Amino acid sequence: MKKEFLVISAFVIITAFSFISMADINGRWIGSLTLPGDDHFPLSYTFKVDSGKLTGTAHAPQGDVAITDGMINGDNFSFSIPVPGGSSPHTGKVYQDSIGMDLVYKGQHLHATLKRDKS
Repeated sequence: MKKEFLVISAFVIITAFSFISMADINGRWIGSLTLPGDDHFPLSYTFKVDSGKLTGTAHAPQGDVAITDGMINGDNFSFSIPVPGGSSPHTGKVYQDSIGMDLVYKGQHLHATLKRDKS
């Protein structure tokens, strides 16, 4: 009886932890990308997760672009954005109050930190 209780308790704890650790990336996120030469480029994304698939939109001054090939696994995610001449792969990690994101654009490896848009 005691052994059964311990097994069930362990299962409940593991299940609860897996739900807690699932990242909530849904919604709008904003930040800026620091380019070589200390220029800043504003970033804004709207994300939606459905059954492990990440969809959404990248918002830029030039217009909105749908993200492609989006995936999320726990707090790690990846997607691409179509750009002239190809695509820009993005990978990232969701933290409690921010997103750390690495991207490749025209051969340059860049990093950005995004915060949830509260407006």
